Parts: sequence; structure tokens; C-alpha cells
Amino acid sequence: MNIKITLPDASIREVPQGTSALDVAKGISEGLARVVISAKINGEVWDLNRPITKDSTLSLLKFDDLDGKKTFWHSSSHLLAEALETLYPGVKLGIGPAIDNGFYYDVDFGDQQFSSNDFEKVEQKMKELANQSNTFERKEISKSEAITYFTEKNDPYKLELIDGLEDGQITFYTQGNFTDLCRGPHIQNSSSIKAIKLLNVAAAYWRGDEKNKSLTRIYGVSFPKMAMLKEHMNLLEEAKKRDHRKLGKELELFMFSEKVGAGLPLWLPKGTAIRERLENFMRQAQIERGYQQVVTPHIGRKELYMTSGHYEKYGEDSFQPIKTPSEDEEFLLKPMNCPHHCEVFKFKPKSYKELPLRIAEFGTVYRYEQSGELNGLTRVRGFTQDDAHIFCTPDQLKGEFVDVIDLVMHVFGKLGFKDFNAQISLRDPENKQKYIGSDENWDKAERAIIEATGERDMKTITEYGEAAFYGPKLDFMVKDALGRSWQLGTIQVDYNLPERFDLDYIGSDNEKHRPVMIHRAPFGSMERFIGILIEHTAGNFPLWLSPEQVAILPISEKYHDYSDKVLKFLNKNDIRGLIDQRAEKIGRKIRDAWASKIPVMIIIGEEESDNQEVSVRLQGEGDVGKFKLDEFVDYFNSLLNKD
Repeated sequence: MNIKITLPDASIREVPQGTSALDVAKGISEGLARVVISAKINGEVWDLNRPITKDSTLSLLKFDDLDGKKTFWHSSSHLLAEALETLYPGVKLGIGPAIDNGFYYDVDFGDQQFSSNDFEKVEQKMKELANQSNTFERKEISKSEAITYFTEKNDPYKLELIDGLEDGQITFYTQGNFTDLCRGPHIQNSSSIKAIKLLNVAAAYWRGDEKNKSLTRIYGVSFPKMAMLKEHMNLLEEAKKRDHRKLGKELELFMFSEKVGAGLPLWLPKGTAIRERLENFMRQAQIERGYQQVVTPHIGRKELYMTSGHYEKYGEDSFQPIKTPSEDEEFLLKPMNCPHHCEVFKFKPKSYKELPLRIAEFGTVYRYEQSGELNGLTRVRGFTQDDAHIFCTPDQLKGEFVDVIDLVMHVFGKLGFKDFNAQISLRDPENKQKYIGSDENWDKAERAIIEATGERDMKTITEYGEAAFYGPKLDFMVKDALGRSWQLGTIQVDYNLPERFDLDYIGSDNEKHRPVMIHRAPFGSMERFIGILIEHTAGNFPLWLSPEQVAILPISEKYHDYSDKVLKFLNKNDIRGLIDQRAEKIGRKIRDAWASKIPVMIIIGEEESDNQEVSVRLQGEGDVGKFKLDEFVDYFNSLLNKD
């Protein structure tokens, strides 16, 4: 019996039932078969040699593909676990997934000691095991067999994982003398792993719960070629230089205080200036597109979030309720702005003629994150979203969604993010209880996103299980200057919150109808966006965004008066700057201005003072000549227009 395999180019191959993805690859070319790592079958990543038993879509994955990388790195985590069991007998293994930039394994070493000093020894053992050319073999196994195996092995963490599984859901993978509980997929053979580097060791609570035991988490990365590892390590070195936590301190943008609390950033004047300019940029873009600004409280009654469903989803893992002197009255720090905006919509009855209603807010929200998960600005406990909600009729939905896509493109273009992918995030069809709302509403919402992206001819990938609990979304995955991928900007379609809040409008038929709600945040959060922007630009912000655009550098004290005059003139022309009045040589002042990432320098000496002009240098370019003050303003504005 033959089955039909549909390839990404829409071509169809008829093959015998039980054919593997590797067989299909060989049928295309032997060269392709040598470089494929895994395959995506009907949207799910599989081992290459797993039999295909029904008509299916097939994508062959190489290391260049993210899912291919994750297959490779997941297999490398198993190799790490095998090496650790060999070198440290009696260790207990937790989980070892692939992550976006490598892999890790959580390990309980018991009384045995482990530190980064042991990395080289473990790497050598991993290379030795890889060179054994062991195949990764998948085996479906019953729950009772799995329990017996890990009971005999005395692996309590694996037994706990098995406890949450049912018969028919359990698979083992074996390579060499090592067997692990794992869904896969994996590479075919360990010999593909040519380059290995362990990067970091940290503590991590078992299953992310602070009540559980702290395990040792070992991070690593691997590649099919040594040259790729060398390139990656160079990238990591550059990333260290660009680390927003390091640059944020050096450039005096933001800080954290133990007294204030972990994960709660304090914005310093220069960082605040960047935030305000980004907000003003977004406000102007929103005004041009018909948005109205609102302001809502940082807290809300518990009942508000019970209505929205946020309490059900965030309640156990959020901050504790705020109690008032009034009995049974409880408030919560808001985890989302949308419930408040639903109440704004209900302020007065709406006609279809008043829709779409677009309301926006730079609203600060709060989520409890474990201290070990906090990371500078990119993972915090309090953050401000460039949030907006569009309430529209079903007929308006696609047009509004397309307009929001255009707004996101405008933002990315202005900030220099040119390389990005769009991800359609849908609900997990096998686990619908994670979500609220009817199948009908979900189907309509998902269809709207797919049609809108098609109208803009966007290249998209589809991920199941990544939707918000109340609706599907379009996420934008942006690559920074180092080629790292970040999730920035999101658009979500929601039929459910209007229903839960009983929102309605009077239609042309004079009957009540339910509006559709679009959630959107092009920046995502101000904190995360700025953190990523710092690393993307290495602190060299676009001229329009720089907290200090110009450094005025007098070569001696006698030119301070003219420097003051220049600064006042620049300020009148909306050019931000400072004067370096230190008793330092001009060479030192120039070097320090470079180090402070100030884009433009004005040198003032005798000639400039006498002729009422300025000598100008640009960051990265050097001397660009002398200008009269009016001429400099024109020149400066021409630089702004290039941004």
C-alpha cells in the first residue's frame, strides 16, 4: 500500500507505507540524506528513520533549521548525561532539553562535587562517547516497564516524570550504554557530534518549583563542525561585550536595588530619556492610526481577574492578594492591562458606527518570577507594555489586524530590526483544556490571523501550543546584529474576553452584537525591548534615540563661555547635549565621549570661538569639518533624517 508525501514545494511523492523521512531524502539525493538531521511530519518533529504510515506533509530539517538544531542539541544533552553517569556513578538525572542556544541537563550529584573546573574532563568523555558511533534507538514502552527500569536504576526524578504519563505516551531512547526517558526526536548517530563545549553551571529547582530540591544545571552547545563552534564562541565573546546589564551600568541607563527588590528596575535619567523617546515615537504612530490613550490603575479587585480568567492562570504563581481594612476585599497587582480596558469599553453603550475603538496605554504589569529566572531587563517582575486593545466588528477584524502588522513593520524599520520571522501561535489541539473559549471562537480567530498574514504576503511558521490562553497570536521573532533570535511584538485575536465581560455594541440591525478584541504590543514590554535594543546596537543608539546626542568638548577653560552659548543654541533647536568641563586634555575627552557612545562631538578651541563655529566629529567616522551654528543644525537634522 502506498501513501502520499507532500513536500514544502507542494510536490507529492507516492511511497510505500512505512517509508521513513530518511528514505525520502535518499530518493531526492544522497547528498541531502547525509546532511538532514530530523524531519517535520504533519507539523511534528520526528526521527529520520521513524516509519510514516499515512498521507503526510514532510519537511526535511538540516542543522541550519531551528528544529534541526534542537534535535542535534537534544541528542547532545543525552551524550552529556551518559558522560556524567560514567564519570560520576550514582548521579540522579532530571531533564535535559534543547534550548534556543544549546542544551542543558539538570543533575543531582548527591555528595559529589561538580564545578566548571570539571568541564574539560566531561567534554573529553563526551567526545570519546560520540566517536563510538552509537545509534539513537527509539522504543515505545509500557508504563509498568518504565517504572520497573527506573526503580531498579534508583532514578527518582524519572519516576516522578513517568507518574504523570499514561500507557502509549512513553518512549525510551538508547545510545551505547545509556537509556533515557524521552519523547525525542534524536539524530541517527552520535558520530555527527564533532564539536562540544560546556558553557556554564548553575543551580535550578527541580521542575522550577522553589519548594523542590536544587539541582545542578549544566549548559552546553555542540556542532557538526569544529569551525562552527569556533564561530559560536567568537559570537559569545561579542555578546559579553554587548550584554545589556554591563552596558546599562556603564552608560548609566538603569540599576537594581536589593532594598527595592529583585526584578524591579530603577530607570536612571539617561535610560528614562530613551524610554520617553520610544514612548513618544509610539504615541505619535498611534495617534496617526486613530488610537486613544487611557490610563488605568496598577491594581484591580480579585473579581476582575476571576472574570478575565487571569486569576485561574496566574493566581497560584502571582503575587499575594492585597487586603484592605474592609472584610473580604482583595486586590491584585495587575498581570495584564486587558481586563481594565474591557471595563473602559463598557463605560457607555456603543454603536457599530463607533467601532473600531482603539485604546492604548503604557501600562505597567506585574508577574512573580523566581529569582533564578530574573535576567536584567529581559526577565523582570514589573514591566511596562506598549499595550493597546482594538474592539471591532467581525467584518473589521482582518483589516484591523493587517493595520497592526503594518504598525509593527514601521516600528521594526525605525529601530533597525531588518531580519525577522513571523510565527503564528495556535493552541495545542491535543490539550484544549489549557485554553478558555469555544472551538468556534478559536477557529474564527485562528482563521483571521492566517488570512491577514496571507494578505500581507508574509512568510510565517506555525507553532501549535504557543497561543495565549484566551486566543491565538502572531509573534514576531527578530534577529539582532549577532544573529540571535528574540520574540518582539505580538498581535492576538480574542473572541473570549468580550464574552467573559459581556461586551456588546448595537449593530445596523439595532440588535446587540459581540465585538472582537485584538491585543497588540509592538515593543512587547519597554524593559525587554530596550534590553534587546542595547545589545543589538552595542549601546550605539540611533541618533534620534540617544539620551545625549552631542558632547561639547572645549580644549581649555577659557572656551567654557562659548561652549555654554553653543549648548543653549543647540537646546533651542531640540538637540540634546552636554559640556565636558573637566580639566583634562582634549584627547582624553574625545576617548571618554567615544566610550560613552555619544554620537556627535563638537570640539571648541580658539579658532572655533573666534569664528563662532564648531568642529564636528562623528562616532565611527571621525572629523567631518567645521560649521557655523546654523549650518550645524541643518547638518544634524540631515543625520536625523537618515535614521
